[in-house]
Amino acid sequence: MPRDLSSMDISFTKLIQSYKDLQAKLVVQVRALASKSSSANAGQFILLQFEMAQVTQIGESISNLVSQVNKVISNAISNQKTQ
Repeated sequence: MPRDLSSMDISFTKLIQSYKDLQAKLVVQVRALASKSSSANAGQFILLQFEMAQVTQIGESISNLVSQVNKVISNAISNQKTQ
């Protein structure tokens, strides 16, 4: 069943807050694993490394989104000045 996309609101504030929450959860995982590093297995370290890479990719995507929005705004302002 298709979802009604008009009801899916997202704001920059929600996006950044979700990213901050994700980062905070990752920090908790890193601290937990670091505190039991002598009993942790290789799989736990690999999984944590994978999760860190995902958080990094999400951060880069947000940065690219902000950059694209900035370019659109700059172009809109530039176009208004020439009219």
